[in-house]
Amino acid sequence: MPVPQPPRSTRRELLKMLPVAGAAVLLQPTWRSLVIARGLALSDAISERTFDARLAAPPYADAQVTPFDRFPLNSYLVDDPEIDLDEWRLEISGLVAKPGQYTLRDLRSLPRVRQNTRHICIEGWDVIGSFGGIRLGDVLTLVGADQRARFVEVMCGDDYYESLDMATARHWQSLLCDEMYGRPLTREHGAPLRLVLPTKLGYKQAKYIVGLRVSDALGVKRGYWVDQGYSWYGGL
Repeated sequence: MPVPQPPRSTRRELLKMLPVAGAAVLLQPTWRSLVIARGLALSDAISERTFDARLAAPPYADAQVTPFDRFPLNSYLVDDPEIDLDEWRLEISGLVAKPGQYTLRDLRSLPRVRQNTRHICIEGWDVIGSFGGIRLGDVLTLVGADQRARFVEVMCGDDYYESLDMATARHWQSLLCDEMYGRPLTREHGAPLRLVLPTKLGYKQAKYIVGLRVSDALGVKRGYWVDQGYSWYGGL
C-alpha cells in the first residue's frame, strides 16, 4: 500500500507566508534593530549622494518671520547651561592648519550673513526664524581645514554633541549664529553660538557651541539623537 505523501506547497501558498515570516523577523528584537540600522544607513547614504550644495533652502521675507516670542525653546538638558560668556572661546581642532581658541571678536572679522529660513523640528512643529552670523564654511577656511576632511564634529556646553558631513558644513546657508531677530543670541536660544542649518532637521542644529573638530572619520559618538537611533544625515 503506497505511503501517503504530504501535500506540496504551491508557489502561491509560499508567497502568502512571506508576510508572516517577515513579521516574525521584525518582532525579534535583534533582527528588528538590525533592519532599522541598515535602513537608516541606506537612507543616509542616498541623502548624502543626492545632496546638491548649489541648491538653497527657501528664503522668506521679513513679513513671513514667526514672532520671536513664538519661537519654541527645545533644549537638551536646560535652557541655560550657564556658560561664562566673557571667558568663552571656540576650541577648533583636528585636521586644520590653525588650531586653537577663537573669540567672538575673531569670528566676527569674517563677513556677516543675515537670513530668514525655516526651522523644522522632528517633533512636528516648524517656524520661520531670522538669523544672523557667519558662515561655517568661512570659519573652516579661516582655520585652514584640510580639503580632504570629511566631517565637522560639534561639542556643546551642555554636553550635547553633533557631527556634519563636510558638504553641509560648507553650504553657504550653514551658519554659526550669534544673532536672532537683529539682536544678540540669548542664552536660552543657544548663546554664544548655535548652528543654523536650513538644509537639516532641528536636532542637527546644536546650541551652546564650545568646540569644532575637523576629522576624516567619526568616533563612536556621532550625535546625541543619532546615537539614540535617529538618522545621522538628518536632511530635508
